Formats: sequence, C-alpha cells, structure tokens
Amino acid sequence: MSENNKQKKNNINIQLDENVAEGTYTNLAIINHSASEFIVDFVNIMPGTPKAKVKSRIILTPQHAKRFMKALAENLKRFESAYGEIKDYEQPPIPMNFGPTGQA
Repeated sequence: MSENNKQKKNNINIQLDENVAEGTYTNLAIINHSASEFIVDFVNIMPGTPKAKVKSRIILTPQHAKRFMKALAENLKRFESAYGEIKDYEQPPIPMNFGPTGQA
C-alpha cells in the first residue's frame, strides 16, 4: 500500500457543529470516577450566586482519561514555553452546598 493511501486510510473526518464551536465557559471541574469510567462535570460558578449548573459532562474510560491528562500536560508545557508560567493562585475551597443553609 502506498504512503498516500495509508494516510487517507488513517484520516478521521471530525465535524464541529456551530453550537459546540462557540464553547462554554466554566471555572470549575468536578471529577468523579468508578472502576470503568471518569466523569468530569464542568460548572460555571458566579460570585454571589447561590446556585450553579453543570454546563457540560464528559464521560471517559480510564485509558482516555489518562491520555487526556497527558495531552493537557503537554499543551500546558507548550503554552508556558510560548507565553510564560501560568500563575496558580490559591483560592478558598468552594462549598458544595451552594444554596443558603438554615437552622431550626
């Protein structure tokens, strides 16, 4: 098989819908896992707002989660090489009860 035919056989046609292409802003990721999958919920929390909705949920196999982690680490390394170190500011923990609490 020629090199050109091998490349055509290995190409993947990936489509990006307009709604997905716009993206969704999030500032919190909550990660859970079981023996067979990792679940990543992306949330947008706004200061002073008692509720926050999950904007997107991604479910990955453990193997894909590990590949994703490696790919993200590699891209962070490239980003910092091009633009400088990303500062990781300490933030207070986000309470998981988001809503008002009361006492009887």
